[in-house]
Amino acid sequence: MTIDVNQQLYNERRAAIESGQWIRRDDGTYVAYDKAEVMGRDGLDMTTGQAALYTSTPAWHGLGNVIPGGITDIDEVLRLGGIDFEVEKRAVRYSVMADTESMPALRIDPDHFVTIRSDTGAPLGVVGRKYEVIPNRSVFTFLEELVGEHGVVWESAGALRGGRKVFVTMRIPDNVIVDQGGLNDEIALFIAAINSHDGTSKAETVVTPWRIVCANTERFALRDSASRWGIRHTAGALDRIMEARRTLGLTVKYAESFAAEETALARTSLALDEFHKVIADLWPVEQEATVRTVNKAERRRDTLTAMFEGESQRVGRTAYAAERTITDYLDHVAPRRPGKTMTEEIARATALLEGTDDGMKTRAHKRLMLLVRR
Repeated sequence: MTIDVNQQLYNERRAAIESGQWIRRDDGTYVAYDKAEVMGRDGLDMTTGQAALYTSTPAWHGLGNVIPGGITDIDEVLRLGGIDFEVEKRAVRYSVMADTESMPALRIDPDHFVTIRSDTGAPLGVVGRKYEVIPNRSVFTFLEELVGEHGVVWESAGALRGGRKVFVTMRIPDNVIVDQGGLNDEIALFIAAINSHDGTSKAETVVTPWRIVCANTERFALRDSASRWGIRHTAGALDRIMEARRTLGLTVKYAESFAAEETALARTSLALDEFHKVIADLWPVEQEATVRTVNKAERRRDTLTAMFEGESQRVGRTAYAAERTITDYLDHVAPRRPGKTMTEEIARATALLEGTDDGMKTRAHKRLMLLVRR
């Protein structure tokens, strides 16, 4: 079985849209029944009047230029992704009124600059004197040299937040196989490069299960990356290829390490009482808890137990089954307290998009890995 989180997200989002739970507005954002916004304007760049996105596979929101199978031509991807613009540094100018002058005097701040889009002239951010722009095209050539393979197939590319961030992803040729010869679950992995032009963050390169197609999947890519490397916007940043290879580990060794950890979970037997202990650690109940709280905890345990039993029928009663159960519970089953203008379904979708349970999922993984090392 091949596990592709991108396809799972696509299925979930399209189901919400096709059922009418999410409604697309003219500006490309999505709202739910009661107009509680789900996907805001800080998503895909719409500066030119259309979504700045190229992808080899249709995205859940239906936006962008889709080229089935992907393409290898960098210039074409830049154009289709809406990121074929340059970024320039312009001096910060400001006006002051001196006591002896009748008109404001224009002065220049020598230590700060504004980054500007060449195609629209829009300001992207204020940066320092040592800040160096990393051109959008350089991100592609950086990835090519990073993996030592030219003419790669690009999976997606585009811009977010008015062009303040750009991204590009490529797929790692070989899937990660969890428990080879046994369970044989395959996980598709991608290399994603995310570059900022507003001075708020480093350029980052990550290995992740996510193909970036919107602001949400950008966050997921960073959240779920087990290996990442940051590049500061300074002179010679992209010349540090060898350091990037060594630090990030974009080689078979990383894939092997990733697979080994998931395989270890898949090969770690987990008795039902141990699973209950994991639940108790993740959702502790104080001794002085009210009857209502205790009853709620028991219902949650019963639900998780039933889900664990079902997942165990496919992958065995293991720590791997427990991790998948907890993740599925948080994403699809856990009760949500909706706001005054929300339904529970909308609250659940919003929690998923905003990463409300990211910390819980990380704690669950770490707790289960302790069982591997016992």
